[in-house]
Parts: sequence; C-alpha cells; structure tokens
Amino acid sequence: MKHQDESQCNNVHNAIQDTLYVVNGKWKLLILSILINQGTQRFGQLSRESGISPRILSKELHELEMNQLVTRKVCDTKPVTVEYTATEYAGTLREVIDAMIRWGQNHRKRITESQ
Repeated sequence: MKHQDESQCNNVHNAIQDTLYVVNGKWKLLILSILINQGTQRFGQLSRESGISPRILSKELHELEMNQLVTRKVCDTKPVTVEYTATEYAGTLREVIDAMIRWGQNHRKRITESQ
C-alpha cells in the first residue's frame, strides 16, 4: 500500500511541476488573465495594461504561444500590428486564475488588517 501512496504522491508532484513549468514566472498568469478576461489585445495595449516591459512581454508571449495558450496574429497594417488572443485551451486555466485572485485578495486583506 505504501508503494501506491508514494506513486500517487509522485504523480501529484509531477503535475504541480508541469503546471509551474508552463505558467512559471512573474508575468504569465497576469498576461493570461488579461487576455482571457478582456479578449484580444495588441502588443502595445498588453504592455501598457500589464506594466510589463516590451522585451519581457515578448519573451513571455513567445513561451505562452509555444505552450498553446496564446495565438499571435500579424495584421497587414502600416505600421504592422500584432495581436494576441488567449486560446480555448488557455480558458482551462480560468478556474486556477480565479482561485489565485480570490486567495490574493483575502491574503492582502489579512495582512493589511494585521498591521
């Protein structure tokens, strides 16, 4: 029985590691939250809305695109504009993002009330 418990524990740990690998970093969940809740955004809009520098935003969006959470569309405009949209698959993270929002709000309240 112990072996099965250890195996289940390893599966849980692997699942957490896999999740953190995909959404790792300071910005990915913020980017996804904006795209999921506000819809398609141009690169500049997303940079302003998130407060992320263009260099870091570009890197984060590229990683999100590689993990099939964001699609990138280059528009035939002058100057060229690029739009980013959360994929349907990214929507599967909505529950996680909403839970993190609730936890963060409760945590901030708890900490500020204790000071």
